[in-house]
Amino acid sequence: MDPFIIARAGLRFSDLLGNVPGGIAQGIIWGIMALGLYITFRLLEISDLSVDGTFTTGGAVTVMLILAGWNPAAAILAAFIAGMIAGTVTGLLHTGLGIPAILSGILTQFALWSVNLAIMGFSANKALNVAKYDLLISSRNINSAIIIGLVFAAVLIGIMYWFFGTETGSAIRATGCNPEMSKAQGININVMKVIGLALSNAVVAMAGGLMAQFQGFADINMGRGAIVIGLAAIIIGEVAHDAVMGKRVNFAGRLSFVVVGGIIYYLVVVVVLWLRLNSNMLKFFTAVIVAVFLAFPNIRSHSQNSFARAGRNSIRTLNGKGSE
Repeated sequence: MDPFIIARAGLRFSDLLGNVPGGIAQGIIWGIMALGLYITFRLLEISDLSVDGTFTTGGAVTVMLILAGWNPAAAILAAFIAGMIAGTVTGLLHTGLGIPAILSGILTQFALWSVNLAIMGFSANKALNVAKYDLLISSRNINSAIIIGLVFAAVLIGIMYWFFGTETGSAIRATGCNPEMSKAQGININVMKVIGLALSNAVVAMAGGLMAQFQGFADINMGRGAIVIGLAAIIIGEVAHDAVMGKRVNFAGRLSFVVVGGIIYYLVVVVVLWLRLNSNMLKFFTAVIVAVFLAFPNIRSHSQNSFARAGRNSIRTLNGKGSE
């Protein structure tokens, strides 16, 4: 961008740099949320829309328990369990009642709107007095928030890497890859789907609890659009992984780049807000960002194929001339 245009608009790079640490901290939390979504979206290949509701559930449970005198770490654990219950409901609707997965998620999300309001005493939001409670993570101490967020992400990646290498975890991955073959091998694919959905929503709710502590409140709308942000983090992370690592596929590496994708996404949000674009258009920009990164692998594939075809045609032409 032209420096003169930036100056005339009253934009200062110091303001942008000042907002970057906060963007990184929030990006890490959204990256943790995306790790939960990764279980259903990539491993089970299920589009689970209930995460918009369970993210809020995690925040609501965390805030209300802290207000009731619970330790913030114990409140996060409770949020994890609450998300697991919500994910189990989605799984049972899908496997037990035969409702398509996407509709099961919508039904759970729809029901959680009322459940989340009830958890918060039928109030649209609940605030935490940051000065009164010793929170795990807070926007008042960005450096500490980044470190704690990275520790949470690293521990979670380690646990996921270990779990999905166990017999049950491998069965979940096999169910997502080829349900019919997994069923023929004696795997109860319905049970694996329920477990996967429960774990996915548990991680999402935990991220919601972290976000509620970071921002100092829980809001009934805090999970709206969470699935789009999670997908953005996953897709951006995968594109970044392929750009850096190439063909070398490593499960732990892919999980790590999902968190990186969350950070990159939120840094883009920081830039958009710094440019003083209408914040009401933020979801539009998010949709554009996700669409671009979703299309990137396909565009790159077509481009590579085009270059390959051009190369083959050039070789044929040269060979033809040589034979003459």
